[in-house]
Amino acid sequence: MSSPDHACHELLLRLAGRLPDGILWRMRDWLADGGREVLGSTLPRELLRHRVAVTDAERDLLEQAVGSAHPLLDAVLPAAEPPAVDAVFEPGDGAVDTAALSVLAVVRGHPGCIELRQGMRGAQRVVVVLGAERPWELAGTLQRVLRAHGDRTPCVEVLPPHGERSPYHHAAIIGSRPLWRSATALVGA
Repeated sequence: MSSPDHACHELLLRLAGRLPDGILWRMRDWLADGGREVLGSTLPRELLRHRVAVTDAERDLLEQAVGSAHPLLDAVLPAAEPPAVDAVFEPGDGAVDTAALSVLAVVRGHPGCIELRQGMRGAQRVVVVLGAERPWELAGTLQRVLRAHGDRTPCVEVLPPHGERSPYHHAAIIGSRPLWRSATALVGA
């Protein structure tokens, strides 16, 4: 069993592309700042408001994240499997701006990070980090960095280094370009 913070981070990852960016970045920010209580009262309501159904595995994560006694849990719609996500990502023009350099500086200094990638989903920058200790804290920090550089709804996906990826994250990785890889990742490649 994982910690409530880890379960909440994993659930928010699975909801990428299913909940609006503005809601996801706010919830990730609350989680990074220790605000699981406010997140716990908001997340079930947003799932209901946006009619987002969850799988049994996602429901387990939701219960770990917000508590199994939450009054709205039974109202959250069930799903046999996550819906297909039709997000399209492109690697962009390859230019590295000050926002990307700032993100890179943070990622390089965070323990456990293996790779940093950046892509575009329409006009929205999407940052993907593979590996990190306490990934919810790194996601919150990177979101704040991007907001400081003018991104109103930062999209930061901090994924485990290995394992099965959601269709959204698989597309984000395929449609992005690498900005950095750790020396240990290059040795293992």
